[in-house]
Amino acid sequence: MSLDAPIAPTTLTRSTGLSRLAQDLLPALYQHRLIATSQLHRLFTPHARRPVYLRQQLKQLRTAGLVDATARRTSRLGNPELLWYITARGADAVACDPTIPRRGYRISPQTAASQLQEHTLTVVDMGVAFVDWARRLGDECSPLDWEPEVAHRIRDGDGRGVDDAFMIPDAVLRYTHTAEGGRRRMLSFFIEVDRATMQTTRLAAKLSAYARYQTYVPAGGGRSRRTTREAWRDHYPAFPRLLIVLTGASDRVLANRVQDLRALAAADPRVSQLTAGVTTLQLLQDKGPFAPITTPLSDDASPTDVFLAPTGGSRA
Repeated sequence: MSLDAPIAPTTLTRSTGLSRLAQDLLPALYQHRLIATSQLHRLFTPHARRPVYLRQQLKQLRTAGLVDATARRTSRLGNPELLWYITARGADAVACDPTIPRRGYRISPQTAASQLQEHTLTVVDMGVAFVDWARRLGDECSPLDWEPEVAHRIRDGDGRGVDDAFMIPDAVLRYTHTAEGGRRRMLSFFIEVDRATMQTTRLAAKLSAYARYQTYVPAGGGRSRRTTREAWRDHYPAFPRLLIVLTGASDRVLANRVQDLRALAAADPRVSQLTAGVTTLQLLQDKGPFAPITTPLSDDASPTDVFLAPTGGSRA
């Protein structure tokens, strides 16, 4: 998908005469659940000095009953910032569009106003950083090129424990990078966002789940059906890189967290098979994904870019 490619209008937006911007906002709110006005400004109207037109379109969508808003629980601005989410009517409209992946999760007004706000918004901040740098570098990463909480089965059976049966990254992000000479690289990432609120050992346990998914071969559909094909091959051309994005604490605390993660990763031989690294949200925003901002979880701790190989490895 091209960075500037318009998002196809849904059946409802065709009949209500919404602007192109309003039509683009609906799928983004449907996919990402909760987005601040400032984040929407950076994603959709970055060349406008102030988001006046954006606010007008959001107001029109709200009047039409397609979106709603809640106040941010902890605002870094002078006044509480509005956080936008799609309503049931708006979600039904987007679901009519066959080009938009279905999302089973529907956000409620109660969830939008809950303590889950900050984690959801931080995941969006991560995606916004990739979109920002794609624009600067002439790469491709659109507001719909990351999906939150995509479940990947890592164990057969009907076990009730979601943590045991599924690996669920905070986001799956796709990015197309154009290197020198015009060579295009299609990259995919599993993203884990850590706001320094999770115990490091618990985050390390999630690394083990990624390692399990990398080798997970589902059981056949019948006694005579056997497969040796890993499940991830049905969804990705190559196993995605794992990028852990840290934020929410001082540089010293985050640096210690990186070292703790490396030590815990070294204790699990399966994790060493992952192409995985850790960076901070601040570095990603300030220097971009192709600066030496990422510390590999295995082997040499020298900072590298999101390719996670000093020479830009060959894996897509």
